[in-house]
Amino acid sequence: MMNRRQFSQALAAGVAAFHASAAPKLTMHVGHTGLTWIPLGGSMTGPRPAVNPMVDPQYVEAAVRDISGLGFYGIELFGNQIEAIEARGGVGVLLDSHKLPLISAYCNTNLSDPAQRKDSIAKTLEWAGMVKKYNGKVIVVGPNGVRRNNYDFKAHKDDILTTLNELGKAVTDMGLTAVLHQHTGTCVESRDETYAVMEAVDTRVMKFGPDIGQLQKGGSDPVLVVKDFLPLVQHMHLKDYSGGAEYLGYCPLGQGKVDISAILAMMEGRKTAGLVMVELDSPPPQPVPALEDAKIAKAYLDKQGVTFRS
Repeated sequence: MMNRRQFSQALAAGVAAFHASAAPKLTMHVGHTGLTWIPLGGSMTGPRPAVNPMVDPQYVEAAVRDISGLGFYGIELFGNQIEAIEARGGVGVLLDSHKLPLISAYCNTNLSDPAQRKDSIAKTLEWAGMVKKYNGKVIVVGPNGVRRNNYDFKAHKDDILTTLNELGKAVTDMGLTAVLHQHTGTCVESRDETYAVMEAVDTRVMKFGPDIGQLQKGGSDPVLVVKDFLPLVQHMHLKDYSGGAEYLGYCPLGQGKVDISAILAMMEGRKTAGLVMVELDSPPPQPVPALEDAKIAKAYLDKQGVTFRS
């Protein structure tokens, strides 16, 4: 488990390496999702918090403050986070005070159950309306979870495609961009499932927003997947995966198996609706605070030639 001393050493080493061998400057803008600031997943000890961490405004406030302070170019929140803060006056004042744009919202959507299609699409479109209100651009469609040990993708493929096409058209009609985000433990996880969906969906209205760490964890080569669907990649979660005991197997950028530099090279110079978004899962207990994880990511990206807002 990384302690503060180890964190400081890792950060110092990253900065020293950057100054010793600086990479060519990249033109891409990189954001950060707010997930790292939410203590979700894993095993919680002690009493349940009075407010569900997913909708507790303190975590949104901390994420906006830290992400802005580090110079990232935007933030992604969950749809239900934006909804919860809407009831308290809206996230716009907070974003404006830190001069941080809302780029996207991750929206959990039931894709595989036709009985839930109408209501699930309606809820996602409700979140999309809030994203548009605060000048966001991208709706990240997160597939519903399934029991992977007995899940039959072929039996659900047509329903998944129908829901994605209906949702994508509605989101596009709102002037936003919908992207499919494959995810472990859901109805679209594996390489074959991802390819089957992206090769059959109406790509005029549904683009691709891969999570490269999730691809690695799910047994895919993220570099190959991104390369094969690069024209459709309009948003991305930049995540690393080591398979270790912490962070649900994920890890700070540059400490895992994902070829981050190859991903950045493919994304450099591309005009997309969204951003490349750094992300790291945050199950308790977190080895270090979220801000320090984000600083590690920034130091690594500095070394890769990524520049940040001053």
